[in-house]
Amino acid sequence: MNSFGRIFRISIYGESHGLETGILIDGCPPGISLQESDFTSDISRRKPGMEGTTERYEMDLPKIKSGVYKGFTTGTPILISVENENVRNEDYHFDGFYRPGHADLTSYKKYKGYNDPNGGGHSSGRLTLALVIAGCVAKKILPGIIISASVKNVGGSNDIMTVVHNAVMENDSVGGIVECKIDRLPLGLGEPFFDSVESMISHAVFSIPGAKAIEFGEGIKSASVKGSEFNDTYTDISGKTLSNNNGGINGGISNGNELYFRVYFKPSSSIGKMQKSFNFNTHKTEELIISGRHDSCYVLRTPVIVEAVAAVVLADLKLISGL
Repeated sequence: MNSFGRIFRISIYGESHGLETGILIDGCPPGISLQESDFTSDISRRKPGMEGTTERYEMDLPKIKSGVYKGFTTGTPILISVENENVRNEDYHFDGFYRPGHADLTSYKKYKGYNDPNGGGHSSGRLTLALVIAGCVAKKILPGIIISASVKNVGGSNDIMTVVHNAVMENDSVGGIVECKIDRLPLGLGEPFFDSVESMISHAVFSIPGAKAIEFGEGIKSASVKGSEFNDTYTDISGKTLSNNNGGINGGISNGNELYFRVYFKPSSSIGKMQKSFNFNTHKTEELIISGRHDSCYVLRTPVIVEAVAAVVLADLKLISGL
């Protein structure tokens, strides 16, 4: 459904062009310092501004509505909301078309036509703002643990801004790869099977619209090398290893080394370039041009979102394990 986590549990709500979006966080321990200004830095990292990002600009001012008293968490559910102000529903009237690559058609069918289609509704990347907010709270449960993500390439190239500029000029879009590294993680988080570190992070990462694949450590390379090349041999009593091909995880459990993974994002589905697609009103294949304010490379805005979902998972696993 729209909730995730066992102890540190989050529930996301809202629509892209609705009144607000937000997050309900249950299971956060009491006594953690929390105020609205704590979200400013990470929210700013998600905002547009660079070439290739949307012209939609929102103030994105979070409001803590419950679960905090005199600047500290109470241990009861925390509700945090953000108003949507810069909305333009008129950009989403497509006269019989469902946008290729989007959730327009699947949402219409799933919710029997009662879904809000504007801006993608509940399936919009706008709701990742709520994930970032949840991540800010989760990071407070993980003192000393360093989570950092960055864009490694877009459109298959390391010349990121040149590729983005060309996509903008062509009214097209590009995807990309984001790498996340987690340092100072204790040994012992995760379970061998269904709640492995990989399983939990993957589950959360695929809540980010546009995420299509994930790789832990050198997972892709592992299919084409020998065990003697891939094994991470130990170097000292702490469990540190000479290499880290497994990405800090053995048997689904964190091994105390740096945990790292890569997320592969598809190109933005909304593009200004003419496409031919089926019109469900006329029952003909016709030309479609999507207008409006869309990212040519939304990947530029995703590192902080990837960090956030990783933090949510790790906070939950920490509370489960008691470490």
